[in-house]
Amino acid sequence: MSTAPLRQPPPQAGLLLLQWCRQAWSRLQFGFIVAVLALTPSSWGHRSMRAALARHAWLDTAPILPGFTLLAALLTLVITRIVVVTAQSYGLSQYALEMVVRVLVLELIPLTAALFVALRCTIPNGAALAEMRLRGHFRAMEAQGRDPVVEEVLPRVLAGVFATITLAALSCIVATTLAYLAVYGARLAGLPAYTRMFGHVFTPSVSLIFVLKTLLFSAAVAFIPMVSGMQQTGPHASREHAALQGLVRMFAVLLLLEGLSLVGNYY
Repeated sequence: MSTAPLRQPPPQAGLLLLQWCRQAWSRLQFGFIVAVLALTPSSWGHRSMRAALARHAWLDTAPILPGFTLLAALLTLVITRIVVVTAQSYGLSQYALEMVVRVLVLELIPLTAALFVALRCTIPNGAALAEMRLRGHFRAMEAQGRDPVVEEVLPRVLAGVFATITLAALSCIVATTLAYLAVYGARLAGLPAYTRMFGHVFTPSVSLIFVLKTLLFSAAVAFIPMVSGMQQTGPHASREHAALQGLVRMFAVLLLLEGLSLVGNYY
């Protein structure tokens, strides 16, 4: 009499949750280690680290800066024109510029800059770290007495933070300037009203939330792809898997941060 093979019971939800929590805690620990190294003076004493940081900061910022600035300028002109024409048709012209500044400077530009840097720089850098780790490059560096986290991971993280903040800051300046020119033209007559509107929008609490959101965006797009690349283990570990994992986790964190900033600004 033949017996059918016994089926293995499905894993319990509690075990899966525990495994997920352990993996998340491991990633958080690695992120904390990189953050501590970034704030440690001894990390900056490595000449190779400083050289790698300068190289990555240039390569991650300079090539995408003109294109993103042009994109921000076009977005500003289009949105400003749409909002101004719509506000005039409803007799709400006095609120048009305030709406443009709130939508562009407070919300769209920081999020767009973070996504732009992530897709062009930090996610490919995280995938490159995963490939180097899988090929044994980090073990070879450790055998030579070198720290791969300081020389390879830390420069990429700091370069991602620098690129995000640079793109967001420059694009906000371009957006506010073009929004003024689109409404008032090359005249100084509208400057007092424009500065009063800015003071009304950028209250101390809104300014604090804006700065914190930009810093957290830059940290998210810089840390999460690198941590995903360094934590690749198991049979499915690959460059593509690291890039996909980094993208999904980073996008979820960005949405969470954006939601929290909206709650802080408007509720």
